[in-house]
Amino acid sequence: MKKNKKKKSKFKRKNVSNSFTGTKLTSYAGLSPIMQFINKLDLGVKINNLFPTIMHNTTKFTNVQIFLSIILASLASINRIKRIVNFTCDPLIISLLNLKKGFNKDVISQRLKKLGQRGAFLFHEFILSENKKTIKKINPDSITLDVDSTEKTVYGNQEGASKGFNPHKKGAKSYHPLLAFFSELKLLLNSWFRCGDAYTSNGIVEFIKQTKLLIPETTRVFFRADSGFFNGSLFDLLDVYCWTYLVKVKLRNLSKLLNSQSWQPVLWNPSIAICEFDYQCKDWSKKRRLRAIKIILVPEYEYFCYCSNLEVNAIILHELYKERATSETWIEQLKSQLLAGSTTTNDFHANDILWQLSVYAYNLSVLMRYKIKRFWREEHSTFRDWFILIPAKVLIGSRTVKMKIYEKYYFKNRWKKLEYVLVS
Repeated sequence: MKKNKKKKSKFKRKNVSNSFTGTKLTSYAGLSPIMQFINKLDLGVKINNLFPTIMHNTTKFTNVQIFLSIILASLASINRIKRIVNFTCDPLIISLLNLKKGFNKDVISQRLKKLGQRGAFLFHEFILSENKKTIKKINPDSITLDVDSTEKTVYGNQEGASKGFNPHKKGAKSYHPLLAFFSELKLLLNSWFRCGDAYTSNGIVEFIKQTKLLIPETTRVFFRADSGFFNGSLFDLLDVYCWTYLVKVKLRNLSKLLNSQSWQPVLWNPSIAICEFDYQCKDWSKKRRLRAIKIILVPEYEYFCYCSNLEVNAIILHELYKERATSETWIEQLKSQLLAGSTTTNDFHANDILWQLSVYAYNLSVLMRYKIKRFWREEHSTFRDWFILIPAKVLIGSRTVKMKIYEKYYFKNRWKKLEYVLVS
């Protein structure tokens, strides 16, 4: 009997040793073309003109280097001042920001606190002016303006953080920013950083007046918001601006009020009924038209009531209002993916600047991805994972800095395509 002479494969184990001795390595290769895009916008020059640094013998870092490092850190989803300090020790970041070494642990908080309320105001005005230029360049015929507020929980005794409406962590201190999105572009047009005990619609009239200055006079505006903005003074202002609006109704006696109305069944769907009626709150200047939809859920009803100057029925208003849900995802991107509000100090105005820097980083991400619609439809976290968080070796010569990225990187063609669009 013949022996089976076929050789069988054997698994050979191979151990790989490791040590933390690598130098000139980066995890953020995608920030290189992004920094070139930022330079095309002259952002560094503009910030330097806004916040010039008085250089002394002991001054090692400029204000513009600090601002840009926070913007880049937000794009890379890095929060906390200690982590940002470590981020600036990366050889690529040192080269991009023209640093001699990474930041020390106190320079960020000290410099932002020194800028104070005036610095927060100036940078907010700068963001508004940049957004105004963006809208003017696009020149849209119409805009959907989705306004909302969001809570950002903090852990500590930060100035301005207080107990207020916080459904995610009841009783915890938080901040309560106010936001306005240009929905067709996903751009965050305006944002106010507020204390945690501020009511949802506090300051909404002045907020809308400020936001209107960013929008061309010929552009039609559709304002949309939740029940926290059911406000008579706001409606009066929107009428003056000739804006159409849709706001969910918030009344203590709403269920009782709706039960007393005459409902019309919908012929094509017997489980739905609609009604409309005029109503005037005590502090309102006039009556306004309310439209409601009743959905039968045996054995109960579910009501949805809206205040709008659109001449359509409650069913169409209900569908329009549901589209507003996408703005909630953009807020979550801002807070969870660009980590806005996660980096804090014990100073309110410094935290305001940190918030606005993350807002600018969010808008920057939107505008970069908008150049290729396929990428614009992605969330920032997806974009960050395949474009920004790419390992590379940094080669620093006498006058040039180069990167070597893995030659068989899976998204190589996609990465090079976006790099070309950003840089050219």
